[in-house]
Amino acid sequence: MDVILREDVDSLGLRGDVVHVARGYARNFLLPRGLAQVATPALVKEIEKRDAFARRQEAKSVEDARAIARRVEALELRFDVNAGPTGSLFGSVTATNVADRLWEQEKIRVDRRKVSLQAIKRVGRYAVPVELFPDVVAEVRIAVAPAGQEPPSAEATAEAAAEVEAAAEAARAETEVDDDAGFDDASFDDADSDDAEPDDAEPHLVEQEAGASAADDAGLSTELA
Repeated sequence: MDVILREDVDSLGLRGDVVHVARGYARNFLLPRGLAQVATPALVKEIEKRDAFARRQEAKSVEDARAIARRVEALELRFDVNAGPTGSLFGSVTATNVADRLWEQEKIRVDRRKVSLQAIKRVGRYAVPVELFPDVVAEVRIAVAPAGQEPPSAEATAEAAAEVEAAAEAARAETEVDDDAGFDDASFDDADSDDAEPDDAEPHLVEQEAGASAADDAGLSTELA
């Protein structure tokens, strides 16, 4: 079914996008959480009208875009957030948040799809590329921290992100090693069990064959008698 996103959703789309999703995913996750609404023809038409109006306010030429780029690169957009003691956000800062803030604070209109940003989920300072026009890209500086606190430097932010990624990679590698070890142990156990069966079975079969031969001989002797 088609739905209109009311919030940015990772790996799905940005706010205002019309996306096609499985009916169960919409009914069990997106709609109950207020992340989307059913895409009726009237709502789709309204979104198309709004997007067309927004495009008319964006840069119209390379010269216009370059002038806007100079303004954007002189900015630092501040986002006050709720965060835990390790710096992880309770929520995230998304491309739509950046586009909205540029309009609300500076009256600079950019297409949220042209903001090259994975959702920010940690406090810190970030440089976010924004495409203003073909071949005209500006970087807007983003500061993310709890109200009244200074975010860590861009270098510290990069180091923290690298540490988080390294820890996640180590955890994935450890999980893969454990899975492989479990698989190998099971394989060896099965192999040992299979190899043992013929050796254990042979004496038993010999005894059975010897018993059967004795019985046959006894039966044959009776008949002859």
